[in-house]
Amino acid sequence: MSHFLVEKLTKTVGDKTVFQDISFLIHDFDRIGIIGVNGTGKTTLLDVLSGRLGFDGDNSPFSKANDYKIAYLTQDPEFNDAASVLDTVLSSDVKAIQLIRQYELLMANYTEDKQETLESLMSEMDRLDAWSIESDVKTVLSKLGITDLEQKVGDLSGGMRRRVQLAQVLLGAADLLLLDEPTNHLDIDTIAWLTTYLKTAKKTVLFITHDRYFLDHVATRIFELDKAGLTEYQGNYQDYVRLKAEQDERDAANLHKKKQLYKQELAWMRTQPQARATKQQARINRFTDLKKEVHQDSSADKLEMAFETSRIGKKVIHFEDLSFAYGDRQLIKDFNLIIQNKDRIGIVGDNGVGKSTLLNIINGDLKPTSGKLDIGDTIRVGYFSQQLKDMDETKRVINYLQEVADEVKTSVGTTSISELLEQFLFPRSSHGTLIAKLSGGEKKRLYLLKLLIEKPNVLLLDEPTNDLDIATLTVLENFLANFAGPVITVSHDRYFLDKVATKILAFEEGDIRIFYGNYSDYLDEKVFEKETVEADLVKTTVTEEVPLPQKEERKRMSYLEKQEWAQIEDTIATLEAQIEDIESQMLEVASDYGQLAQLQRDLEQKNKDLLEAYERFDYLSGLEM
Repeated sequence: MSHFLVEKLTKTVGDKTVFQDISFLIHDFDRIGIIGVNGTGKTTLLDVLSGRLGFDGDNSPFSKANDYKIAYLTQDPEFNDAASVLDTVLSSDVKAIQLIRQYELLMANYTEDKQETLESLMSEMDRLDAWSIESDVKTVLSKLGITDLEQKVGDLSGGMRRRVQLAQVLLGAADLLLLDEPTNHLDIDTIAWLTTYLKTAKKTVLFITHDRYFLDHVATRIFELDKAGLTEYQGNYQDYVRLKAEQDERDAANLHKKKQLYKQELAWMRTQPQARATKQQARINRFTDLKKEVHQDSSADKLEMAFETSRIGKKVIHFEDLSFAYGDRQLIKDFNLIIQNKDRIGIVGDNGVGKSTLLNIINGDLKPTSGKLDIGDTIRVGYFSQQLKDMDETKRVINYLQEVADEVKTSVGTTSISELLEQFLFPRSSHGTLIAKLSGGEKKRLYLLKLLIEKPNVLLLDEPTNDLDIATLTVLENFLANFAGPVITVSHDRYFLDKVATKILAFEEGDIRIFYGNYSDYLDEKVFEKETVEADLVKTTVTEEVPLPQKEERKRMSYLEKQEWAQIEDTIATLEAQIEDIESQMLEVASDYGQLAQLQRDLEQKNKDLLEAYERFDYLSGLEM
C-alpha cells in the first residue's frame, strides 16, 4: 500500500499564483474529482503532479514511494505517430503487459511455423497469470471502440487518439491515474462503462470533469480549487453540493452579523468630533477592516447571464423531407420537423452519425442533398461549436469583444464590455491578456460571451459542456431555461441534457426518432423496448422448444363481452388513427405553444386508452365464444 502526500505546493505561471501552499493526501483506491472555475488551475495541478510542469521552490512538496508510477490522460495526447495502436496502448514496461503485446502481435500474424513460439509465450503467460490482464485488455479495447490494433496512431482522428490514450492509461500498471476530462469524445454508453470500470477496478484516480453524473457516481472525495487555495469535501458531487450550501448559509449569516456591526461602528465614527483625538485607534482599525469585508464584491465569483435577445417571429425552422449525404454515405434521410419558439431539443446518437451535420445545415455551413430547410426571416442563429471559429488568439480579451460592441443591453440595463467581462469571471487585470494565454475553458467562456452579445434568437450548441466548468454550466442551464427562442443541443452529457432538453432527436440505425421528454425518459424507454423484445424472444423460444401443456377449458364470454369483442378491433383502429392525427397536428402547429401543450395532453390520454384497449383485447381473446 502506498500513498501520495502533497505538502505546501505552490505554483506561479507568469505573474499569476495558481495555487499557494496547498496540501493533500491521496490514499490507495481514492477517486477524487477536481472542480473549480476555468482558469483556477485544475489542469495545471495535474501537469505539476505528473511532472510535466515544475513547482515553485527548491524542496519537493511530494512524498511518495520511489517506484510510485503516475499515468496521465491529457487533453491533447502526444504519441509517436508512426507507432501502431497496439504498441501505443500496451507501452508499459511491466512484464505481463509486454507478453500480452507479443501474444496479440503473434495472433494477428499467425502462421504454422510460429506454433512453437506461441506455445512458449502462452506458457510464460500462464506462469505470470497474465490471462486475467489479457481479458481486461480485450474488454477495454472493445468498450472504447478500438478495433484496428495495427493502424498507425498518426492516422487516427482527435477523438480516437483520446480513446487510445485512455486505454493506455487504464491498462498501464500505474499507482495513480490523472484524468483530464475523461468523458470528452465518449458516447453515453462508453461513459456508463467507464463509470462502472473505475468504480470496480481498484484504481486510484484524480480526475477533472464537467460531467456531473460521472462525478457523482465515481468520486469519493471532491477537491475544489478557488483563489489559489484547495478545499476538500468528503463524498460525491451531491455531498459537495449539500456541504457547499450549508457553508454558504453560514457565510451569509456571518456577513449579515458583520453588516449589523458595521452599521453600529459607522454610527459611532460619525458621532465623533473630527478634532477629537480620543478615538480608540484599535476600534478605528477594526472599523476599517470591517468596511473592507462588508464591501467586498460578493458577486465577483458569480457568473451572471442576463442578455437581451432579438425579436423572433412566428416562423422559426421547418425541415421538409430533408436529406444529406457525404458521397455514398447517407447521414440524414427524408427528415421532417417543425422547430417552434420555445423548443428545447437534445440531439443524441453515436459518434459520426450526423448530429453535428444537422447543426451545420441549420447554420448554413452545409447544404442539404435534397429536400427543403425553411428558416424564418427574423431568425438569428448563434452557433456554439466545438471548434472556436474566427477566434484570433493574437488579440487581447477586451478587443475581441469590442469588435461586436462597446456596451451591451441586458435585462437590467446597459453594461460596458469591461463590466460584462467581470461578470463572466474575467477580472479587470485579465482584460488586456492575449487570448492565446487563456486556458481552454476560459477561451470557451469568452467565445460564449461574444456569441450572446450578438443577440441570437436561436441557439445551436455542439457539445457545450466540453471544457466548461460546472459553475459556468449551471448558470448556462439557468440562462437557457429563460431564453426566448429555441435551443438545439448536441451533447453526450446526460445531466446537461436532462436540465435543458424537453424533446429528443435520436439518431437510431439510419433514422431520426423524435421523442417527447428528457434524455433520462428516452433512455428508460429504450431499456423498456429492449426488455420487451428480449421477453418476446424468450417467449417464442419457449413456445418452439417446450411442448405446451394441455389447455385448460377456457372461460366463456358473457353477452356484454361478446358485444365488446365484436367492436374491440374497430376501437383500436380508431384510437391509432386519432393518435396519428394528433401527431400530424403537432407538426403543423408552428407557433402556438398553448395549443401544442393541449395536443400533447390529448396524445398522452389517447396512448393510455390504446394501451387499455390492447390489454382488453388480450383478455377477451383468451375467452371461449
